[in-house]
Amino acid sequence: MSTRNHGTPCWYELATSPGHLQPAASFYGQIFGWDVEDSGMEDFDYHLAKADGDMVAGLMALPDGVAAMPPFWMIYFAVDDADNFIAEAKAAGASVHRGPEDIPGTGRFAILADPQGAAFGILQADMSAMAADDPGAEPGAGAFNQNKAGHGNWNELMSTDPAAAFAFYAAMFGWTKGEAMDMGEMGTYQLFRHQDADIGGMMGLAASAVPNWLPYFGVDGAVTDQIGAIQSAGGTVHHGPIEVPGGAFIAVAEDPQGAWFAIVGARR
Repeated sequence: MSTRNHGTPCWYELATSPGHLQPAASFYGQIFGWDVEDSGMEDFDYHLAKADGDMVAGLMALPDGVAAMPPFWMIYFAVDDADNFIAEAKAAGASVHRGPEDIPGTGRFAILADPQGAAFGILQADMSAMAADDPGAEPGAGAFNQNKAGHGNWNELMSTDPAAAFAFYAAMFGWTKGEAMDMGEMGTYQLFRHQDADIGGMMGLAASAVPNWLPYFGVDGAVTDQIGAIQSAGGTVHHGPIEVPGGAFIAVAEDPQGAWFAIVGARR
């Protein structure tokens, strides 16, 4: 039986261009106020971002051997059992790019692609390690929090077949449908829910060249101010500010190395 945590967005991970890990860390530090520090992993340069006392994201550089791959953000979802999840996902048409592998003190992870080709990660948290630090800790708690700036706030899938994609994730994570919004020529924007809360949306490819997940991070204050901060720090804003249902405003941007992300705020 799945726990309440199964299917929760639990981690956000940036893979930036080789040699640009520190500039990327500086960029997001300016935009979100993240404190970014080296994780201390042996033989692997992996940085951790913290916001308001919570670990919210990991940052790493792509290996030189895959330098042609563009920088990107990966969204991880919590699972109860990584190996069982992988077996079921493969049977449903997904493919496995990496793993499952263990990270001591963190848990067991894998990177997959859904049947339409959008990549995502899974993490089976090491609860014994968490319990040692906090007996009340829950896997993935902290990175996704719609009430805190600098945290993951929304998770958006662009797919060649949004209906099939929803069926896949609903079966794997127990997600349910929220409101569906007609976007005209762009098709339908289907909200999806986890534990009775809207946590993201699915749509067609729109301007995206390939299926992908796009993370939205919450910001303090006016989204227009953050747009100026993104541009001043060397990023590019492609869309926004746009008001969305509920009164929030969003903007979709690209960091100086080419990774796409989005921001959401309560005020324009």
